[in-house]
Formats: sequence, structure tokens, C-alpha cells
Amino acid sequence: MQNKGLVKLFALLFGLVSIYQLSFTFKANQIEKEAKTYAESKFQDSEAINEAEVRYLDSLSSQEVFDLGVASFTFKEVKEKSMNLGLDLKGGLNVILEISVKDILKGLANNSKDPAFNKALADAEELQKDAQESYLESFYRSWDAIKGDQKLASPDIFANRSLDDVININMTDDEVKAEIEQKVDESIVSAFEVLRKRIDQFGVTSPNIQRLGNTGRVLVELPGVKDVKRATELITTTAQLQFWDVDNGQSIGNFFVASNETLKKVLGVDEKVEATETPDSTSVDSTIDDLLGDTSTDSTEVAQVNPLFDLIGPPRSGGMVGIKLEDKDKFQSYLDMPQVRANLPADARNIKFAFGLPTVDTETGVEYVDLYTLKGNRENEPELSGAVITDARQSYSVTNKPSVTMQMNAKGAKKWEEITGRAFTNKSQIAIVLDDIVYSAPTASNGAISGGNTEISGNFTVNEAVDLANVLRAGKLPASADIVQADQVGPSLGKEAIESGSKSFLIALALVLLWMIMYYGKAGIFADIALLLNILLIFGVLSGLGAVLTLPGLAGIVLTIGMSVDANVLIFERIREEIGKGKTMKEAVKDGFANALSSILDANITTGLTALILFVFGTGPIKGFATTLLIGIVTSLFTAIFITRLLVDWYVNSGKNLDFSTSITKNLFKNMNIKFIAKRKVAYVVSGILILVSLGSLFTNKLDQGIDFVGGRTYQVRFDQAVSSEAVAKDLNVVFGSAEVKTIGAANQLKISTKYKVNENSAEADEEVQTMLFDGLKSYLPADITYTEFSEATNGVGKVLSSKVSPTIADDIKKESFWAVLGSLVVVFLYILFRFKRWQFSTGAVVAVFHDVIIVLGIFSLLYKFMPFSMEIDQAFIAAILTVIGYSLNDTVVVFDRIREVIAERAGFKGGANINSAINSTLSRTLNTSLTTLVVLLAMFIFGAESLRGLLFALIVGVVVGTYSSVFIATPIMYDTLKDKGEAPNEEA
Repeated sequence: MQNKGLVKLFALLFGLVSIYQLSFTFKANQIEKEAKTYAESKFQDSEAINEAEVRYLDSLSSQEVFDLGVASFTFKEVKEKSMNLGLDLKGGLNVILEISVKDILKGLANNSKDPAFNKALADAEELQKDAQESYLESFYRSWDAIKGDQKLASPDIFANRSLDDVININMTDDEVKAEIEQKVDESIVSAFEVLRKRIDQFGVTSPNIQRLGNTGRVLVELPGVKDVKRATELITTTAQLQFWDVDNGQSIGNFFVASNETLKKVLGVDEKVEATETPDSTSVDSTIDDLLGDTSTDSTEVAQVNPLFDLIGPPRSGGMVGIKLEDKDKFQSYLDMPQVRANLPADARNIKFAFGLPTVDTETGVEYVDLYTLKGNRENEPELSGAVITDARQSYSVTNKPSVTMQMNAKGAKKWEEITGRAFTNKSQIAIVLDDIVYSAPTASNGAISGGNTEISGNFTVNEAVDLANVLRAGKLPASADIVQADQVGPSLGKEAIESGSKSFLIALALVLLWMIMYYGKAGIFADIALLLNILLIFGVLSGLGAVLTLPGLAGIVLTIGMSVDANVLIFERIREEIGKGKTMKEAVKDGFANALSSILDANITTGLTALILFVFGTGPIKGFATTLLIGIVTSLFTAIFITRLLVDWYVNSGKNLDFSTSITKNLFKNMNIKFIAKRKVAYVVSGILILVSLGSLFTNKLDQGIDFVGGRTYQVRFDQAVSSEAVAKDLNVVFGSAEVKTIGAANQLKISTKYKVNENSAEADEEVQTMLFDGLKSYLPADITYTEFSEATNGVGKVLSSKVSPTIADDIKKESFWAVLGSLVVVFLYILFRFKRWQFSTGAVVAVFHDVIIVLGIFSLLYKFMPFSMEIDQAFIAAILTVIGYSLNDTVVVFDRIREVIAERAGFKGGANINSAINSTLSRTLNTSLTTLVVLLAMFIFGAESLRGLLFALIVGVVVGTYSSVFIATPIMYDTLKDKGEAPNEEA
């Protein structure tokens, strides 16, 4: 080998750089462990422990904690350089947000009331349920279908004042569409920047936010975040801050009285009931008196049934009346009735009703909200909005409660002075409204406020005030952001994943290291050294690139270990062949490495191509799997071709003998003479039966499609005792109408899926479904467990994982998965065609891959109802299928490479005899690599994380089937499609 000095230098430098990069990870882990120990020594409550841990780490943020002699680093710098752990290893939140293009279009059209425009918006929303196109494309399609002679450049639609600089009434629809597309894109970019600023200020370690192409979707990953609800609210709040005048005049009191009478007629309620049946009659009567200014009452024996007044009580925090939170929706539905709205006096037709923040009655524990009546206008817009806010900070009010202070621009300051001056004169309130919720409604008791500096006070916690200030400072989203896909992993599950992943990794590594020594003796030791360096380089590169290590990514590394052995096996087997030909040790080593290089490169390139496609089409953990696989392929090539060669040359050149075998394996697989081509018809029959059974099951049993492909919500829940999945399913079917419940792993762990409100992506809908889940499971949970404890899986009991996928996203995932599999087959077909120059080789390889994929799918279809682990078809399964394709092709290419070599040496196929000879000569390598990879996969399957069992099972089946197909399907298909097979010497092949 030439340039040994350069190889040594590169190996040394790469090794040192990897150790340097990984040192930050070890230091960060050490400090975080110290923080955890400190927090646990001070507090018992889990929330207090988390807060103390965060404070401890924050205090070290700017302090130097790591000194390497030549440089020192603060804890913040150490964390930035350490390896990033993914959601499934650290716990946290991973969501895909979809910015509402519908909201953006309505905003650009100034909330146009044009019937055709609004119908096109509604039709586009319906099209989106099944369409594989953007919302904007669906809107254009809907508009073109109904527009008639109307144009988008109408003054009632887009040719309005706010867009007069880019759109005029003379423009065609196509011209308007081009401008609107640009404006929509600008709005999405603006939303992305707002989200990025909010997340940066949230304080999560190693957050990841990225725009997903031109879809209007944004990926947000917050590994390690502990308060998921707070994080969700932060990234979905639109932050529409508004300032309204409050109307508490006599006319509003009269409106309530008239509306109460209207509701009696509309609802047809009984006129009188016993007084004891009227809840809280004293407070109701006093509230009515307050509204009407009447103090005389008479409710001694009977009381009226009052649909409206029976729901209200005295205000709790400055509103007009107070209402129980549980009655809020009912009360709102009454106010929305046209018959009720008709009771509004002429000067209050544009009144806007809004509710305040919930407050809790300390004596009863009941939650109340106040109702506020806001003075509206014809456009239903406030005099002043949050657009004038230039800065916002968390502070404390005069009563020392958390609040938010804001600074306005000059225009806002002038308007604010006018509004507060009017409120002072009229002795009225000003409602500060954020996202249609009244946070506070202060009076201007000291006169007009000048300078534009003001304060929002309310029943805030410090975190709520900090988040509100962050949102206002970062800016408001130009449109609502709905969570269309979400994965939430509890920290306990992440900790278990690290422990099980590490355990399976070490066991798999130990088995591989021992196998190589047992099979190849001293040469196996050299392969092991190269393998250990390979692992160091993989982790070093991951850390250096700032890549995120996920659980599938860890599986990718372990799989790389099994597959990287293949290169050394190919080299050692070729060296053994050269020794068998009587060559000297040095010649055998030189020729063995040279002859194996072609097969090694072809095998790794085909696997790399499938991994690259997986990287392009995958998201989140699947992209992590592809990343580690790609890095592993590159480092494996370097260590096998150069490092192993360096060690072997050093040993051989020192005059020592290297057998590349042990006494057990020395004559193993020697002089094999199996007539594979002659047995191909038997293989065709066996494979035909397997494929027919698989297809039959796929058409009858079908597949267990996960929410990735059908949409819905999934929860993994742990109980403190074994539970019956059938009993739980029965109870949850009552709650949700339909629910699927499976036991996952231990008998005290269930996976629960439901399509209840599958088309609703709001945070409120998510919270509602989870609350219903908790209520439905109460009889199986500890009696004293609270909803919060259930949500956070305190003490290991409760929801440890949740996922959500909207039907639109599910359709997209299906499409991307299809193209990923098809794309990998096309790319590999073309590569094999390029390398082997015969279409017969490409055809054989692709037919074998189809054969493998159908059988793997068939086995999953046959067994998913019986296996004690999840066999859902999801994105992880697609990753497994692509890996199976890569592995099958890897094996096939090695066999084909030897066939090409043999037929070149021996002048043709000779009726299959040379093919038999080639397969027999690669049999040792084929079985050795397959067994090594299987050992690794089995170690991971038995000792690894529960969430990876389905993926690993697919890989195990794929390795077995792929090894079989490379010999008994790919090669015979290639042979049978040949025109010139040649003649067999003396005997039939």
C-alpha cells in the first residue's frame, strides 16, 4: 500500500478530532448529572427538582467549566459542542406546524365578504382533505371553477388599499396569482422568523426549527423540554394583541334581560320551579339587580327558570358578570343566536363579547370566567392593535404580581393617550385582549397615559408573563399555526431508551468482536481494531457536524457495525483464496485487497444510495437513521480499506505468519460444489408460494397501518398494574366512539389510538382528547393521580408518549414513502446497469428486491395480530424496507461481482457452471456477513428499546430473505434472461 505515512497521519488526526469533539459530550453529561444530584438533594417534588436543575445549569451558563489547557469553555459553549440527543433519547416535543394559508389569503383580501372568494376558500379546504397539492393550488382550482366573469383583481378581493402597490384592477388572474404567491411566501417566511425568535428565547437546549420546502409547514424539535404544554402554547399562539373600550352601560343590562325572555320562548322552558332548584339564587338575583339598578326582590317560594341568568353570577376580576368555566360554551351559544343578537340596542349593534382568564374560587375549587362587553365597530376591529408594540418585558405590578410592561411606537403612543384619556373622562375600562381573551381591563384612574408605556396585569405566573413578553417582543404570527403532526416523549421513556440502546449496542459490539477473532484469529483482532476506530469516528463526526443522535440513529450505527464487518470479511476471504493458490503471504495480501476492492465499493455504494434517498425523503428520527448509516458507510470504507491494510501489512512485513483463520474455520466452506442453477426451479416454486401467501394476506388481512399513514392520535400509557387491553378498549370506545388498544411489551403498558376529532389540529382539540383519555382510564389508574401527573407520567405511571398526524400529513407521508421506495429501485437499477453493462444483472437485482419487499410485507400482514410488539406500518417501517433493499442489493452485488470476474476469466457462462463456481466461492462471505448482521439485530431486538422492535423484526426478516434471494432469485433470473448461456462442460449446471 502506497502513502502509509499519510494514512497514519489521517487516522491519527481523525481519531484525535473525534476524541476532542466527544470530550464536550462527556463533560456536559457530567455537569448535568451534578445538577440533577444537587436538585434531588434539595427538593422532593418533581416540578421543584426540574426548576432547581434548570437554575443550577443557568448559573453555569457563562462560567468556564472545561479547561483543555490551550482553551477553556463555558457551560453554554460545552453544550453547543456536545452531541445532540434526539427526542426519543432525551424526551421532549417534535411538531410539524402548518401555517394557515387560508388565514393569509383572508388577510391579504382584508377579510373580504365576497361570496365567490369565501366559497373558493371553503372549497379549497375540502379539496385539501384528499389533494396532494398546496392549499394555494387548491384555492386557485376552486376559484377558477366558480369565478365566472369575476376577477381576483377586484376591489372587493385583492385590488384593495393594502395591496395597491402591487395589484391593480387591470391585472389578469394569472398576474394576480404570481403576486399573491410571493405575498404568501413572504408571510410564511415571516411566520418562520417569528417562531424562530420565540423558540430562541424559550431557553431549550439545541432546538431545531426548519421550513419544510414550500409547503407552509415548519418542523420544530425541542428535545429535553419538560413543560410541553407551555412550549405548545408558545409556538401556536397567534398573539393578536388588541385594546378595546369596555361597554358596561344600562343598555347592556337591558339586553341581558330581554335576551333571557327571548331564550325562554326559543327553548320552551317551564315558567316556574321550586326555589330550591335555582342554583345560587341569591347571587343571581343580586347580579340582575346590579344590571338593572333595582334592589327590590321577592324570591321566597318560587323562582323563574332563567336560561341566561341561571348561568351567571357576580364578576370575579372586573368583568360584567361571572360564569362557571363549564358553562362558558353554552353561554356563548346563547349569545350567538340571531334572536338574541336582535335584542342589542341600535347604538350597540357591533358589540363584541369576550371572556377573561379563568379564576378559581378558593372555597369551592370551581373555575369561573368573567364576561366583558367590548365596544365594536362595523369592521369589528379595535382602535389599537399589538402592531404598535416595540418592546415587551416581564415585570411586577404595584401589588408585586407578575405582569408585562410594553412600549409603543410614536403612532401607538398618541392613540393610547387618546384612548386612556377618554376612559378617564367616562370612568370606563380598557380591555387588553390577547387572542380573544381579556387579560385585564384596567381603568385610567390617573388620567391619560402619555409616552406609550403601559402594563398588562392579570392572574399570571412568572412563566406565563415571561412567555407573553417573549411572544409580544418576537411578534405575532401572520396566520394561525396548527400542529398537524406531533410526537411527545416523556423523559422517563427517553432515559429508558438510552439505557436499552446502550445495552444492546455494547452486547452487539462484543458479539461481533468475539466472532471476528473466533473466525479469523489474529487477523480478526486487526479487523476489531479497525471496527473500534470506525465507531469512534462515527460518533466524532456526528458530534462535529452537530447532527442529532436518535434511537433509530443508534440502530443505524449498530447496523453499520454488522455491515462494516462485511468489508473485512470480503478482504480476508479473498486473501485466503490467494493463499490457497500457493502465493506468498505478501502477494496474497496485496492481491486479496486489490480483488476485494471492486466488490466492497459496489456493495457500499448501493447501500449508500438507498440511505441517501432515505435521508432526502425522511424526517426526524428517520433522517437520523439515514445520517448515521451514511456516515457509517464512509468511515467503514476508510477503516476497512486503509486501517486494516495498515495493520495487516505491518504484521506481515515483520516476518510473522498470518493465517486468516483458526483451526475450526480453516477448511470451512472449502471445495463447495453446490449446483445452484440446477436447483433454481425449486427456488422459484418456494418463492412463488411465499409470494402468493403474502399477496393473499395483504389483500385479506391487509396491513396494520399506523397513524403516519391514516392520521389520528396515539398514546402510550403505563399503569401501575397489568391491565386488559380488551377491557380498556371497551371503555374507550364509549368515550371516543372508536379506539384501538394494544398491549406493548409488558402487560402494564398499552398503545391507544383514536381518530376522534382527527381533522381538528388546534391545541385545544389536543388537550380535549387527552383529557377525555384520562377520564376514560381513571378506573385503571391510581385513585389519587391527577391529570397533570398523568400527562407527565409522574412516578412512571401515565402517558409516556404521544403522537399525532393529521390526515393531510398522512397522505403526504404515503406519497413520499412510495416515491422513496420507487426512487431507490430506479437509482439502484441504473447503477447496476452502469457497473455491469448488462440489463440482465439489473433485472435480476430488482426482481429480487421486489421479492424481498413483498415477503416482508406479507409476514407483517400475517403476524401483526399475534406478535407482542407493534408491527404498524409507519415511517420507521419504511426506513426498514429501504434498509432491506440496501442490504439485499449489497449481497446481490457481491455475488454478481464475483460472477462477472469468473466469466471474464473462464470465457463465458458455460451453461451456468461458472455461475455455480462464483456463488460457491462467495458462500463463506455471504453466510459470514449475514450471520454477523443477524447477531447484531437479534441483540438489539432482545435487549433494545420496545419502540424499535417492529423495525428490527423487519430487518431480521429482510436479512434472511435478502441472503436467500441474492443466491436463489437474483442470480437465476439474471441467468434465465440471458440469450447466450453457453454450454456446460461435461455435466449440466
